[in-house]
Amino acid sequence: MTSRPAPARRVVFLDVDGTITAHGGRISPRTPDAVRAARANGHLVLLCTGRAAGDIPPDVAAIGFDGAITDSGVLVTVGDDVVLDRPLPRERARFMIETMDSLGVHYVLQADGEVYANEGMNDLLQEHERAIRERTGAVRPEDSLSGLVDQTFPPAAEADLDRVAKAVFVCDEEEGFDELRQSLGDGFHLVRGSIPLPGGSNGEANEAGVTKGSAIERLLPVLGMDAADAVAVGDSWNDVEMFQVCGVSVAMGNAHPELKELADVVTTDVLDDGIWNAFVRLGLAADCSIDDE
Repeated sequence: MTSRPAPARRVVFLDVDGTITAHGGRISPRTPDAVRAARANGHLVLLCTGRAAGDIPPDVAAIGFDGAITDSGVLVTVGDDVVLDRPLPRERARFMIETMDSLGVHYVLQADGEVYANEGMNDLLQEHERAIRERTGAVRPEDSLSGLVDQTFPPAAEADLDRVAKAVFVCDEEEGFDELRQSLGDGFHLVRGSIPLPGGSNGEANEAGVTKGSAIERLLPVLGMDAADAVAVGDSWNDVEMFQVCGVSVAMGNAHPELKELADVVTTDVLDDGIWNAFVRLGLAADCSIDDE
């Protein structure tokens, strides 16, 4: 076993759901400490999430970050500066919506930080809430979708088609994901979802070529940093591309086993100080070394 000192300055990209927060919104108490310690040590820490910019949980935003990649790579901001903004072309957004409608897919649209839902998705969330209350008597933070079931999103028809970033969708049948992917064609990049939505299958749809990884590649030269300086931390399938472009990839302990196999480092679960332990191991939040086995 050998060791080497951590690079003098790194940029860390953190997923949100399943990485910073457990489903239901809970955050390990040491996660904010890890982020703030890394920044105090001169490293950059940015969010890198499938969520819209306006849909970042307040408790996450309050931690403090140097910037964010949101909508799975559509919008990139550093401080108050917009580095990249590439929503779906209007006709492609219209085609995506019409295709999902024709297949009976339930969906939300992310557009300029707002989230819109079609009638089927709002009905699905309300039914999910009723089922939880009938089963447990109350909707607890740890319940599936507890952060979503207490709200109704504006109608999808109100979304500005010039500003649609992506869709998150639910299919009633397991084969619905593949059917939608085939119907949308090569112009779209579909990823299976990791959020425990009800239904047969679920996922998210971006324009082809728009991923967390492609956004990182566009951002690194702006920051004056190389891929070797970059660390990606995530737990789900929309994190694969950022694992591929960053010098070090970290999978959460709660990540899918196949995703862990793609990572350089596997840390502990999200609520078992996963980020803190990864930051310590990488020399970001403490004065320590990286061990190479």
